[in-house]
Amino acid sequence: MNDMTINAAIKTSLPAAFQGRHLIDGEWVDGAETFERVSPSHDTVVSVSAKGDEAVVEAAIAAARRAFDAGIWSRISAKERAAVLLKVADLIEANIERIAIQETLESGKPISQSRGEVGGAADLWRYAASLARTSHGDSHNSLGEDMLGVVVKDPIGVVSIITPWNFPFWILSQKLPFALAAGCTVVVKPSEMTPSSTVMMGELLIEAGLPAGVCNIVLGYGQPVGSVMSTHRDVDMITFTGSTTVGKLITQASSDTLKKVALELGGKNPQVIMPDADLENAADAVTFGIYFNVGQCCNSSSRIIVHENIAEAFVARVVELSRQVKFGDPLDESTQVGAIVTAEHNAKIDAYVQNAVKDGAKVELGGGPLSVEGLGRQFYQPTVVSNVTPDMAIAREEVFGPVLTVLTFKTLDEAIALTNDSDYGLSAGIWSNDIHTCLEFSRRAHAGTVWTNTWMDGYPELAFGGVKQSGQGREIGKYGYDEFLEVKSLVMRVGRDSRTPWVETGA
Repeated sequence: MNDMTINAAIKTSLPAAFQGRHLIDGEWVDGAETFERVSPSHDTVVSVSAKGDEAVVEAAIAAARRAFDAGIWSRISAKERAAVLLKVADLIEANIERIAIQETLESGKPISQSRGEVGGAADLWRYAASLARTSHGDSHNSLGEDMLGVVVKDPIGVVSIITPWNFPFWILSQKLPFALAAGCTVVVKPSEMTPSSTVMMGELLIEAGLPAGVCNIVLGYGQPVGSVMSTHRDVDMITFTGSTTVGKLITQASSDTLKKVALELGGKNPQVIMPDADLENAADAVTFGIYFNVGQCCNSSSRIIVHENIAEAFVARVVELSRQVKFGDPLDESTQVGAIVTAEHNAKIDAYVQNAVKDGAKVELGGGPLSVEGLGRQFYQPTVVSNVTPDMAIAREEVFGPVLTVLTFKTLDEAIALTNDSDYGLSAGIWSNDIHTCLEFSRRAHAGTVWTNTWMDGYPELAFGGVKQSGQGREIGKYGYDEFLEVKSLVMRVGRDSRTPWVETGA
């Protein structure tokens, strides 16, 4: 561990624990019970939140239903909705530091990444506002001289939004502004591990003038909060980001009411490294792709597939770069990798590594929990594991930590086969200076996003989502916005009635 870059705890005073309450019908509501969040990096209580029960969820759903049916949001002009969303974007930028610090304390991610997440979310709100103004249906005036067909897009109704702990503010902003832009009303449940930034969002929505009942927030656990949100007959759609296991449970729970379900789930995302690639840029991108957000990212490039002729040198370079990545106190401005979200998850990450070693894999770097001076052991070492075979759990399952697995290949066909040999299909990437190689890989890779000569670049204009067990539906972009709309056909007879009577009447 002496050859790793570790940032010890810095001396800083932490803010008082954030007090989180439910937001129901425009009012802040205390809970009969509360729950605490202990910071994974600083081992102190950083938030105390109201704990939702079935009655609270029922009240939130009822408020969203009333607001939708009354048309106070769903039937106003897109211009008016867009104006509120643009105000929210401005307010986000005015509150970056406050929200980012709280997110870092609750999640363990570096403060620089929290600032980027919160500040970047404002662009999602502005783009959603633009979609509200520019979305439209179709007209068909070729159906006959007395017929006109119009296809309109209506808001789907009441939407349950369930968000995860790894990017609580960003993923909320991949869903909420697009649902609101479409005219929907919502009930939001953030993860119990990172609830506070969602409550802060609620404060901004009120300040921006969002009508009461349009966005309701319920804090608490999957049982009962998430369960009621998934099964309630007054909810028209669920959008969930999290594990594939929970996504399957939500799909099952919602089946009785046949409500729409959009899921953004896990990934086991590969980067293929060809011999003709810019290997220095590729090595840097691989290092970023596995350690960003402590590897706790659905888009983490947790496996690389390297041509056997360059594998040894390439892995050595990734190991060298990994030693220079700054692990440690997430409140240190220079830290790049912070704490693991819970001690239980830290142990789970380590179990994957140790089991891989038992199966014959080789640890090139790291391979165990990391102790940071002044902060404890809820960290994990930068870890690179080679000599991995495709059948190993570490190569097939989502580790969700700073652990990179290395596989090798001989031909492009073999690389593509390894890429697609997965239950997941969220994202994939290739590094090559041959455009034909990049295009062939992009066409044949089974993934919702394919990057060529880059990793994890994203834009509000481009849809995000996976195939296979990485989910269904899309988020952000026009396609993500359309998820919150229902298509309705209006068939109208106008002008002269040339219809032939179906029932013949007597003279």
